[in-house]
Amino acid sequence: MRKFELIVPCHFGLEAPLKREITDLGYDITSVENGRVTFFGDEEGCVRANMFLRTAERVLIKIGSFHAETYEELFQGIRALPWEEYIPKDGKFWVTKAASVKSALFSPSDIQSIVKKAMVERLRDIYHINWFEEDGAPFPVRVFLLKDEVTVGLDTTGESLHKRGYRKLTAKAPIAENLAAALIMLTPWKGDRILVDPFCGSGTIPIEAAMMAANIAPGMNRRFTAQQWEHVVGTENWQDALEEAREQIDYGLETDIQGYDIDDEMVTIARANAKLAGVEGMIHFQKRDVADLSHPKKYGFLITNPPYGERLEEKALPGLYRMLGERYGRLDAWSLYVITSYERAEAEIGRKADKNRKIYNGMKKTYYYQFLGPRPTGKNRREK
Repeated sequence: MRKFELIVPCHFGLEAPLKREITDLGYDITSVENGRVTFFGDEEGCVRANMFLRTAERVLIKIGSFHAETYEELFQGIRALPWEEYIPKDGKFWVTKAASVKSALFSPSDIQSIVKKAMVERLRDIYHINWFEEDGAPFPVRVFLLKDEVTVGLDTTGESLHKRGYRKLTAKAPIAENLAAALIMLTPWKGDRILVDPFCGSGTIPIEAAMMAANIAPGMNRRFTAQQWEHVVGTENWQDALEEAREQIDYGLETDIQGYDIDDEMVTIARANAKLAGVEGMIHFQKRDVADLSHPKKYGFLITNPPYGERLEEKALPGLYRMLGERYGRLDAWSLYVITSYERAEAEIGRKADKNRKIYNGMKKTYYYQFLGPRPTGKNRREK
């Protein structure tokens, strides 16, 4: 079975939960950098990473890396890579993304053009043809330049891994599924604990929590680009991973997962998405204003992505966050986790966060404020 070095990008600031996920799958980490984790894996590892990683954006096979400060060095470096080991004569290949940070070469379009030309020249010499029909399987390429070090990867995933297949309808500013999963993983929450999202929108945080509780693999209901690469990743590996995922599902855990939203339409959308995810029976969605937030039990978790500008007028934000802080203060021994770009979130909530993590949600800098409640002990742990 072929061995690969696999590059797994993620949201900036969420490398730790992704590293933990990869380690839990049984693979050895080779490096952790801003926005990506790299590990060694075989064909099975490539497939299982796509199928089971909740916090990843995609899985790339590393083709190679080299130093380049000029376009000629870039061209020769790309041309020297063994593209024929991956791309057949009829393969459709293109540079889907080029990114450059602190490098002499900084134009994405120029980088993409040079890389494509170098790949064509290499494969033309190998296959002894002058024209590529490119009517076969797709082979998208991604190129990263950091301080003049070029890293080249072949994208096995296709559409980003955050697209689980269940979210057909969304809110105006939805949180990505992989980001929602990472936020949950950064808390001590387990499937038998209480979880409430008072600004649930299209239901992503409660749905991701329910999928974790039932051990539903995030990639079960979608397809991946590398499923068309039988000469690179055998078909049996995808079948084996899907069978493994099906065997792991367990709906036996009793859950208390709730999602609230002030918008009736959002509640309807959230329920529809939960049904598509196969977890509608594990979550209680309802129309409820944050001002009515309450729960009779202790030791619960509020994990939420409240409005912070895009979905609400700026003048309404102080009152919204003050109300969230007030209602949280009335809950008995709960923890509150809030991701937001609103700079006065702590001030309006009325308490300094115990922990604060900077996370980039796309290009937007956000903060994950963590207000920690006490841990249940003894009899309380059993009755949590």
